[in-house]
Amino acid sequence: MTNDKQELIEYRISRSKETFEEALLLADNNHWNAVANRLYYSCFYIVNALLIKNDLSFSSHNGVKTEFHKSFVKKGIVTMDSGKIYSRLFNLRQEGDYIDFQRFDGKDIEPFIEDVRSFLNEIESILK
Repeated sequence: MTNDKQELIEYRISRSKETFEEALLLADNNHWNAVANRLYYSCFYIVNALLIKNDLSFSSHNGVKTEFHKSFVKKGIVTMDSGKIYSRLFNLRQEGDYIDFQRFDGKDIEPFIEDVRSFLNEIESILK
């Protein structure tokens, strides 16, 4: 693996962790739409690291999600539960960011915090 590729993977992992921390700060202040966004992006960044490590790259969020499911979830490399979490967050982020008057509250989003923590740990262990 080239140094540039490894640097990009490490950068994406770092961004994932940083974005997860942002989600926690936003949750402490009850900004639930923003929490959904940050939780999704935390997963998105680490999934991108996984794709990059495997020489896969996509320019759209949907392309990343599709390839993640095809290459990792369906093959049993990543758990089905993690695949479902990623898909659900993908949809929540879309709703929260693009649907007018969509307002999440803690009961909608807070349960995903621990799910995402587990998701990140699972993907990071695969990356090692």
